[in-house]
Amino acid sequence: MRKPAILVAEDDPLNGRYVCDAIRRWGYDVTLVKDGAIALDLIQKESFDLLFSDLKMGKVGGMEVLRQVRKNYHDTEVVIMTAYGTIDNAVAAMKEGAFDYITKPISPEELKLVIQRVIERQELISENQYLRSELQKRKGVEGVLGKSAAIQKIREIVQMVAPTNAAVLIEGETGTGKEIVSNAIHCASPRHNMPYIKTNCAALPHALLESELFGHEKGAYTGADSQVKGRFELADGGTLLLDEIADLDMAMQVKLLRVLQFNEFERIGSGKTIKVDVRILATTNRSLLEEVKKGKFRKDLYFRLNTICVKILPLRDRKEDIPILVECFLKKYAKKNEEPKELSSEAVNLLLEHSWPGNVRELENCIETAIVLSHGKDTLEPVHFPYVKDHEQLLEEDDFDESAVTLKEAEKQLIIKTLRKQSNNKSQTARVLGITVKTLRSKLKEYDMVDENATG
Repeated sequence: MRKPAILVAEDDPLNGRYVCDAIRRWGYDVTLVKDGAIALDLIQKESFDLLFSDLKMGKVGGMEVLRQVRKNYHDTEVVIMTAYGTIDNAVAAMKEGAFDYITKPISPEELKLVIQRVIERQELISENQYLRSELQKRKGVEGVLGKSAAIQKIREIVQMVAPTNAAVLIEGETGTGKEIVSNAIHCASPRHNMPYIKTNCAALPHALLESELFGHEKGAYTGADSQVKGRFELADGGTLLLDEIADLDMAMQVKLLRVLQFNEFERIGSGKTIKVDVRILATTNRSLLEEVKKGKFRKDLYFRLNTICVKILPLRDRKEDIPILVECFLKKYAKKNEEPKELSSEAVNLLLEHSWPGNVRELENCIETAIVLSHGKDTLEPVHFPYVKDHEQLLEEDDFDESAVTLKEAEKQLIIKTLRKQSNNKSQTARVLGITVKTLRSKLKEYDMVDENATG
């Protein structure tokens, strides 16, 4: 550790020189000032590890110096020096946060011991901060589960981009784990102790999204009964996740671009500009570049968001990750239901052969369902995965078009067939497919398959 920078505030010139000479003999950097006001002014301009302050001084005394330093400069330790060594003074100083309290005449041994204790304390704090930082980084990366080359590459990208302030675009099908990657980046970043705010751009009508992101003033519109801070303001100093950003309309894209360019915005109904320091992470289940080509997404905003792009492969293209994910979900839900489980070899083969249109989220739902259905049994069998079996039966039926040469087209056919079999009921279709209604709707929108007659 570097040698500490020490400041001495003492209005007695003889005692001040005595203390400073002793400190310099031990090889430390020391500065002497004759008043508490001067000490506080200097601490504003320079960084000090330790301040020795006389209790009684002309303009600003030691107790006031102590209060100001503790309030504004947490990395500076304060030791009070005084010729008035009463118990009351000592207790008062320690209550205000003094590191120690020494009485005059000051012995060199006592002075040196105090400095050594401060050094040891700061080394310990520095070491703890480093260890916490390393643990936080590991915690973030370890949340991205899998052993495939694609997942290992994502972990490398997370470790590379997390320490920066770069915007990151995360692309992948619904359910692939985009939000998990976003969480990992935030957890491994220097902002991990700051706010992490999430906004789903597809979940709100466009008319409400502006207020959600930028906030509004009281009376800005009908129903605005009070001032509300938006997500950008709440995320100041931290990270803002814009989930499903491809769903932003053009007007909102223009407003978002301004915030990314200038780090400022106004609440609705206010002319006051608010400056923020926010790192942007964005996710999308569609190719933003394709959306740009279609004229549905601004090219300039795309390049602002796409400083770094993380593409997550669908689970069907990285099936070597399935055993690790299954083990994780087994532990999670077995603990929740207080029933440890394992999979039979037949069940493992069933899961490995499935195409997983709902990706990791579908797999997790299937594991949770299987654990519930297997109550009282230690081993999960194919019979405990009815939705997966239903998929296989649908794919084997005679009217399935085997000319579909891509998994994407096969997935589309499976969704259409299941929707028909469930009389266009989306909720029931999602249940049979083992995915959420939100995922189903996203798939229907992706394939231009929105059916106005569908229910649920």
